[in-house]
Amino acid sequence: MSNILECQSLVKKYGLKTALSGIDLKIEPGHITGLLGPNGSGKSTLIKLINGLLVPDSGSIKINGLTPGIETKKIVSYLPERTYLDNASKVKDIIVFFEDFYDNFNKEKAYDMLSHLNINPNDRLKTMSKGTKEKVQLILVMSRDAELYCLDEPIAGVDPAARDYILNTIISNYNENASIIISTHLISDIENILDDIVFIADGKVKLKSTVDDIRFKEGKSVDALFREVFKC
Repeated sequence: MSNILECQSLVKKYGLKTALSGIDLKIEPGHITGLLGPNGSGKSTLIKLINGLLVPDSGSIKINGLTPGIETKKIVSYLPERTYLDNASKVKDIIVFFEDFYDNFNKEKAYDMLSHLNINPNDRLKTMSKGTKEKVQLILVMSRDAELYCLDEPIAGVDPAARDYILNTIISNYNENASIIISTHLISDIENILDDIVFIADGKVKLKSTVDDIRFKEGKSVDALFREVFKC
């Protein structure tokens, strides 16, 4: 089975600043990967490249063998760091929009997750807290039957009591052949659902490993190793 993501010598610059410097990375189908690094390390830039929102300056990036574009948008479901939905819209109207826009959107799954989180589909986003808006956005993303899910800080604005349900929502609402990339700084909250981790800093991959190897070979949790690698 081919890799869902392949980056080779990937470089992205913003003017004189190099955000990504020669990234080589492969991610297999069926894996949940944590993309972990300090602020400004290049995590969001990489996710935007995967989603075709940015274009590399050099090197290559392939999604299921394809250059990011219209065809890859059909198989990649993206949760950005910031809310992008129309604040005046009702949740049920956004669901209609997603159902029309994405062939792989499952309306029943979306309504089921809304019910479990006690979110009223008749409510408008502008009446909701920041955390509830982020839950709605995550529900929309996970209601697609995608091949790759890119989640940029999916639990950053969510109250601790809801995090377990959010993480369970993530792992129980994608098929076993799909892959998930989760970018976050809340490592201790998510490491139990991760298969692999990628440490990134200064636009470079510092470490790629399985979570099991870190625990058994290093004798540490992912969070503890992260703190050691990136200590000030």
